[in-house]
Amino acid sequence: MKSKKLLLPYFLLLGGVLILLNVLANRFFFRIDFTDDQRYTLSDATHQIINHLDDPVTVTAYFSQDLPPDVSRVRTDFKNLLQEFHSVSHGKVNYEFVAPNDNSDTEQQAVDAGIQPVVINVREKDQAVQKKAYLGAVIHYEGKSQVIPFLQPGSGMEYALASAIRKLTVKNKPEIGLIQGNGEPAKYEFPQVMQELNVLYNVRNVTLNDSVYLGKYKTLILDGPKDSIPPEQLKLLNNYLAQGGNLLVAFDRVDGQLERSRGVAINTGLETWLADKGIQVESSFVTDASCSTISLRQQSGLFSFSTQLQFPYLPIITTFANHPVTKGLEAVSLQFASPMKYTGDSTLTFIPLAKTSRMSGKQHTPVYFDIEHHWTDKDFPLSNEVVAGLLEGKITGPANARMIVITDGDFAVNGSGQSARQLPGDNINFFVNAVDWLSDDTGLIDLRTKGISSRPLAKIQDGKKSFLKYFNFLLPTLLIIIYGVFRAQRKRWIRIKRMEDDYV
Repeated sequence: MKSKKLLLPYFLLLGGVLILLNVLANRFFFRIDFTDDQRYTLSDATHQIINHLDDPVTVTAYFSQDLPPDVSRVRTDFKNLLQEFHSVSHGKVNYEFVAPNDNSDTEQQAVDAGIQPVVINVREKDQAVQKKAYLGAVIHYEGKSQVIPFLQPGSGMEYALASAIRKLTVKNKPEIGLIQGNGEPAKYEFPQVMQELNVLYNVRNVTLNDSVYLGKYKTLILDGPKDSIPPEQLKLLNNYLAQGGNLLVAFDRVDGQLERSRGVAINTGLETWLADKGIQVESSFVTDASCSTISLRQQSGLFSFSTQLQFPYLPIITTFANHPVTKGLEAVSLQFASPMKYTGDSTLTFIPLAKTSRMSGKQHTPVYFDIEHHWTDKDFPLSNEVVAGLLEGKITGPANARMIVITDGDFAVNGSGQSARQLPGDNINFFVNAVDWLSDDTGLIDLRTKGISSRPLAKIQDGKKSFLKYFNFLLPTLLIIIYGVFRAQRKRWIRIKRMEDDYV
């Protein structure tokens, strides 16, 4: 009884400590991040954006309730992210959650704000039911608003939220020049790219002539010229780089004409201009065992059907440099790309940004496309052919300049009309990352690909699978047996010792 009285103050002290910890936890939010990519830690770019807020930001999150666990996790992750923003901003970023499905008024409010509902499959009473769900948010700042219509599971939530705040708070957007006049795609043919670039920049059409002051553009984009570029325009680009300008070049050295089953070289003068700077782009087609498919129409009697065939002339690039432009990218789909190499001296820095796989090759123009060709390992004798690179230094003059070259002028172009197509997310990320690295000093480039889009489990050999299966089954049983033997032996020792004590 006396010992219980002595322990009572310690229990009371422990209870008081636990209560104090709970109170502090409610008032001060913090989290320790053990993930490899620090996905739950706000980046320096986000801290910079939050620390420069002049007025409070309010985030209204429209999330449906009673969602399946895999979808409901998006709400939990987003709420945790908002708590981080609120804590880091010292209360300048506030938020509220609204359930649009509660009543028709809140649902209409979400729709009017620009939140797009999605249909998800759920099980209710052992039946598959389709439900309408809302997973979006609206950010308000100084009477303006920016909408995140849909937060996809595994997406870069921090980038979506930070860039939305940045778009509302930025006062003077840098200008980006999209070069026109030599057969390049128009701005409206880049809807996915422009949606991303318009967050931080004003993209302007530019025609290269003496009346245009190129120095006002943070970066110039030269994408997919089809016509020959006059020497005077290339001279203007030289002068722009000589003053420390930034240039993104995505162009075709070859033309794949599927309707004619042939591939030919393209000469616009840009290949010679780049060669003078040490970047040699071959008039060859890159082929890769890792590639996209094309649809082959076949006839069988009165019936016709389509067959999907691997087409190595459409490489899927998965090998990237450890660089901000390509960090986080997983797969970029190219069409009719060419190999490139750097032949310049060490006064300039050249970094290969993207390469083909270990099973790749190249074919010199002209090329005949044999759709029914059976590709084997012998068709891919090469590896790691460079298809995109970065050149930095005093390229054409006294000032340091930066230039990114990608040997496919169509990989980020959606097109227009009936030929328009939706592009993979990493194609857009690659293009926009390149512009960001050349132009932006906020560091948001590191956030665009922060998030998991695909992390397949590593394949395990059958022998190892069997070993792990039996190991997991037998190890617990063996441990229980060992513990039982030890416990029985221990009781036996105790019994013998008591008998010896009683005998004495």
